[in-house]
Amino acid sequence: MQKTVNILNKRARFDYEIIEKFTAGIVLAGTEIKSIRLGKANITESFCEFSGTELFAINTYIEEYAFGNQFNHKARSERKLLLNKRELKGLARSVQVKGLTIVPLKLFTNEKGMAKLEIGLCKGKKTYDKRESLKEQDTKRDLDRIKKSF
Repeated sequence: MQKTVNILNKRARFDYEIIEKFTAGIVLAGTEIKSIRLGKANITESFCEFSGTELFAINTYIEEYAFGNQFNHKARSERKLLLNKRELKGLARSVQVKGLTIVPLKLFTNEKGMAKLEIGLCKGKKTYDKRESLKEQDTKRDLDRIKKSF
């Protein structure tokens, strides 16, 4: 079992321009936290959506716990996110008015062992923006290789 868990959503950083980040708690069932601590989760295809005044992470994959019994959880289900009321109102306003998206960026455990989800208020990139970010990555990689050779 790993001490700290960091599950990243690299696809979100490529597809979206991150405007603001928030750290939210997650409401989990009994065996879900055990699977997360083993690192058996995936947030690449997930997104966040409002249902009334509550925020839910949808399509988040947490593998079923291997040693679970009939009370094991579903692998893909809606999971409620815990944020302050002020933060929820601000996120809802920016999603409705500005047309921004809320995307999970990182799933991690804190010092107390609690699972947290870092979400980002994002704006979708155009294809030419994606090409520019790929070019920047390539030039940075080439510069690092040159520096390493000297």
